[in-house]
Amino acid sequence: MNVLQTAPLPHHGRAVPVVSDFFDFSVYIDADVSVLRDWYVKRFLTFRDTAFHDPRSYFHRYSLLSDDEAIATATAIWERTNFANLEENILPTRPRATLILTKGADHVIETVALRRL
Repeated sequence: MNVLQTAPLPHHGRAVPVVSDFFDFSVYIDADVSVLRDWYVKRFLTFRDTAFHDPRSYFHRYSLLSDDEAIATATAIWERTNFANLEENILPTRPRATLILTKGADHVIETVALRRL
Protein backbone atom coordinates (compact mmCIF):
# COMPACT_ATOMS: atom_id res chain seq x y z
CA MET A 1 0.00 0.00 0.00
CA ASN A 2 1.18 3.49 -0.78
CA VAL A 3 0.25 5.65 2.18
CA LEU A 4 -0.17 8.74 0.00
CA GLN A 5 -2.84 7.11 -2.17
CA THR A 6 -6.36 8.40 -1.97
CA ALA A 7 -9.45 6.26 -2.13
CA PRO A 8 -12.11 6.59 -4.81
CA LEU A 9 -15.10 8.60 -3.69
CA PRO A 10 -17.91 6.42 -2.39
CA HIS A 11 -21.30 6.47 -4.10
CA HIS A 12 -22.64 9.05 -1.65
CA GLY A 13 -19.93 11.47 -2.89
CA ARG A 14 -18.63 12.56 0.51
CA ALA A 15 -14.88 12.50 1.03
CA VAL A 16 -13.57 9.66 3.14
CA PRO A 17 -10.43 10.20 5.25
CA VAL A 18 -7.30 8.39 4.11
CA VAL A 19 -4.12 7.60 6.04
CA SER A 20 -2.17 10.56 4.66
CA ASP A 21 -4.81 13.01 5.92
CA PHE A 22 -3.30 12.43 9.36
CA PHE A 23 0.34 13.08 8.36
CA ASP A 24 2.00 16.34 9.30
CA PHE A 25 4.81 15.75 6.83
CA SER A 26 5.44 13.26 4.03
CA VAL A 27 8.45 12.50 1.84
CA TYR A 28 8.36 11.15 -1.71
CA ILE A 29 11.58 9.68 -3.12
CA ASP A 30 11.59 10.22 -6.87
CA ALA A 31 13.82 9.23 -9.78
CA ASP A 32 13.56 9.32 -13.54
CA VAL A 33 11.71 6.31 -14.97
CA SER A 34 14.76 5.24 -16.98
CA VAL A 35 16.85 5.27 -13.79
CA LEU A 36 14.25 3.18 -11.96
CA ARG A 37 14.20 0.65 -14.81
CA ASP A 38 18.01 0.45 -14.83
CA TRP A 39 18.08 -0.10 -11.06
CA TYR A 40 15.51 -2.88 -11.41
CA VAL A 41 17.45 -4.65 -14.19
CA LYS A 42 20.71 -4.35 -12.25
CA ARG A 43 19.08 -5.78 -9.12
CA PHE A 44 17.56 -8.63 -11.16
CA LEU A 45 21.00 -9.50 -12.55
CA THR A 46 22.50 -9.42 -9.05
CA PHE A 47 19.76 -11.73 -7.76
CA ARG A 48 20.27 -14.03 -10.75
CA ASP A 49 23.85 -14.54 -9.60
CA THR A 50 22.93 -14.94 -5.91
CA ALA A 51 19.46 -15.65 -4.49
CA PHE A 52 18.07 -17.18 -7.68
CA HIS A 53 20.56 -20.05 -7.39
CA ASP A 54 18.54 -21.61 -4.57
CA PRO A 55 16.72 -24.51 -6.29
CA ARG A 56 13.77 -24.03 -3.91
CA SER A 57 13.33 -20.43 -5.03
CA TYR A 58 10.44 -19.53 -7.28
CA PHE A 59 12.96 -17.43 -9.23
CA HIS A 60 15.49 -20.26 -9.71
CA ARG A 61 14.53 -20.59 -13.38
CA TYR A 62 16.03 -17.14 -14.01
CA SER A 63 19.47 -18.24 -12.76
CA LEU A 64 20.01 -20.20 -15.98
CA LEU A 65 19.43 -17.26 -18.34
CA SER A 66 22.24 -15.75 -20.38
CA ASP A 67 23.03 -12.07 -19.77
CA ASP A 68 20.99 -10.99 -22.81
CA GLU A 69 18.06 -13.22 -21.83
CA ALA A 70 18.17 -11.98 -18.25
CA ILE A 71 18.20 -8.34 -19.32
CA ALA A 72 15.28 -8.95 -21.71
CA THR A 73 13.35 -10.83 -19.02
CA ALA A 74 13.98 -8.19 -16.36
CA THR A 75 12.98 -5.42 -18.76
CA ALA A 76 9.77 -7.26 -19.68
CA ILE A 77 8.89 -7.77 -16.00
CA TRP A 78 9.65 -4.10 -15.34
CA GLU A 79 7.38 -2.95 -18.17
CA ARG A 80 4.54 -5.35 -17.39
CA THR A 81 4.48 -5.05 -13.61
CA ASN A 82 6.68 -2.41 -12.03
CA PHE A 83 6.19 0.35 -14.61
CA ALA A 84 2.43 -0.27 -14.66
CA ASN A 85 2.35 0.00 -10.84
CA LEU A 86 4.49 3.14 -10.98
CA GLU A 87 2.13 4.85 -13.44
CA GLU A 88 -1.13 3.72 -11.86
CA ASN A 89 -0.37 3.84 -8.14
CA ILE A 90 2.84 5.63 -7.27
CA LEU A 91 3.35 8.63 -9.57
CA PRO A 92 -0.16 10.01 -8.94
CA THR A 93 0.72 10.37 -5.24
CA ARG A 94 3.78 12.57 -5.81
CA PRO A 95 1.85 15.87 -5.61
CA ARG A 96 0.46 14.87 -2.19
CA ALA A 97 3.95 14.75 -0.64
CA THR A 98 5.28 17.62 1.43
CA LEU A 99 8.87 17.02 0.36
CA ILE A 100 10.07 15.47 -2.90
CA LEU A 101 13.64 14.22 -3.06
CA THR A 102 14.86 13.31 -6.55
CA LYS A 103 17.68 10.79 -6.82
CA GLY A 104 20.09 10.38 -9.70
CA ALA A 105 21.43 7.15 -11.15
CA ASP A 106 24.12 7.05 -8.44
CA HIS A 107 21.44 7.26 -5.69
CA VAL A 108 22.59 10.75 -4.70
CA ILE A 109 19.84 13.31 -4.01
CA GLU A 110 19.94 15.78 -6.89
CA THR A 111 16.96 18.00 -6.12
CA VAL A 112 14.86 18.87 -3.11
CA ALA A 113 11.39 20.33 -3.51
CA LEU A 114 9.36 21.50 -0.53
CA ARG A 115 5.66 22.12 -1.13
CA ARG A 116 4.30 25.30 0.37
CA LEU A 117 1.82 24.58 3.10
